Amino acid sequence: MDASVERHATGLIVGRFDPPHLGHSYMIDWAAARCDRLVVFVNSSASRDTAPGSLRAGWLAELHPDVTVLEVRHRLGTDFDDEELWLQWMALFRDHWPHAQGPDAVFSSDGYVVELASRFGAEHVVVDADRAEVPISATQIREHPGDHLDRLAPIVRAWVESNWL
Repeated sequence: MDASVERHATGLIVGRFDPPHLGHSYMIDWAAARCDRLVVFVNSSASRDTAPGSLRAGWLAELHPDVTVLEVRHRLGTDFDDEELWLQWMALFRDHWPHAQGPDAVFSSDGYVVELASRFGAEHVVVDADRAEVPISATQIREHPGDHLDRLAPIVRAWVESNWL
């Protein structure tokens, strides 16, 4: 890695990863290369999940063994204009944060990372916002799973083929 690239002691990625795809893996690997310790929170809500949260967290842990992957179960909605909801999300994330300090950086391909990082007192790092490196989204996979099997790791692909097709 280029010595001029800023390193962080701790980094965080938050997402549903429903299902995890190669674009997610690209972002996790990219962030992990810039952190001493990277934590991935897999948001899990029984009312919204397509694939069970524990399964998604397990896949990501298997695919990225040098990263801490934690399932974060909740019943919270998503409204970036609702301050009370933000407070609930931050309390949930702080309860699950496994280290004494941090995160120092929050990574995402989505714009909400700016506010999330600010609330943690961390740097925001947007990774491949245009999804140019791996052009796929989990929404596209959920809507047309058979069209995007090539964008899934083999362990995820096998589950999608067995459960969604």
